[in-house]
Amino acid sequence: MKVIFIKDVKGSGKAGEMKEVSDGYARNFLLSKGLAVEANAKNMSDLAGKKSSEQHKADVAKEEARATAAELKDKIVEVKAKAGAGGKLFGSVTAGHVAEALEKQMGIKVEKKKINLANEIKAFGSYSAEVKLMPGISEKITVKVVEE
Repeated sequence: MKVIFIKDVKGSGKAGEMKEVSDGYARNFLLSKGLAVEANAKNMSDLAGKKSSEQHKADVAKEEARATAAELKDKIVEVKAKAGAGGKLFGSVTAGHVAEALEKQMGIKVEKKKINLANEIKAFGSYSAEVKLMPGISEKITVKVVEE
């Protein structure tokens, strides 16, 4: 019997996958527990619709990431930090601080996990950072640390 998996089933299939399984396994386990549905014409067209919808969402997200990358190209983000005697910062400037500054200065919201600093920022000056928006889409920015 052909079934379409609704949820991942270890050793059998992943969600959204269509597979041929034995009749007993399908009726007694997969269908009864709601892990799969029978692969009839209606369910197969629903699966095709879901897959095209997911593909469309992925394409839209990719275009938004490209637009954000174009907006970030060669930008300088200014981060203000407190320092003690000798110009040494209290603590360090992290990706979270850079993400906050990006949102304040340019209105671009980026998760701190997506910002990759080349090295720790513990002094004033300019540093390079990479913003990885999606796999294959990233942009370099300059982080300028100034005294508060």
